[in-house]
Amino acid sequence: MTGEPVRVLLADDDPRFRETVAGLVTATPGLVVAGEAGTGRAAVALAAANRPDVVLMDVRMPDLDGIAATARITATTAARVLVLTTFDLDDHVYRALRAGASGFVLKDISPPRLIDAIHTVAAGEALLAPSVTRRLIAATLHRTGPRRALDGVTPRERDVLGLITRGLSNAEIEARLHISRGTLKTHIGSLLTKLEARDRAQLVIAGYEAGLAAHPG
Repeated sequence: MTGEPVRVLLADDDPRFRETVAGLVTATPGLVVAGEAGTGRAAVALAAANRPDVVLMDVRMPDLDGIAATARITATTAARVLVLTTFDLDDHVYRALRAGASGFVLKDISPPRLIDAIHTVAAGEALLAPSVTRRLIAATLHRTGPRRALDGVTPRERDVLGLITRGLSNAEIEARLHISRGTLKTHIGSLLTKLEARDRAQLVIAGYEAGLAAHPG
């Protein structure tokens, strides 16, 4: 997307909130509004028609909830979804990430942080609100159900995945494992391929499901 503005689709049932965010996006160099949707179904339709780079998606939407809309958008387009909500609930986070969301932030986020979040998600990185990762890991300890197998994942890749699952940054992982930035990128690329994950957020989910939150190694 070098040289091209990041196209942002706004999906929220509050027209005043959409107006506020649209003004912020329009005023920011390198970002453009690629449409506004007041319902989940409208968001899915606009994402298919307008092909945005990022969708700002509210969780509680009429007609089709934001998590279901996220699942449809990520399954049928290359758009990355940033879930933006007032509801800081573990189940929302888990379900949104499972649906393919690349990020999760709260509506009280400051304008500069929201702009940074849009750019982060557009670049293919994962973004979670502060404290959400730690709380979601704690909730995972109490989950039951089948564990995900990590077929083909090497011991070192498993170490990397465990630290990603725990919410460590690349710099922190490099320091913890004593590896270079290039080596870490190689490991992450391999994990994305082997686990069929579209981005770092999906690696986090894979780590949860493999039990690495409880047993980070």
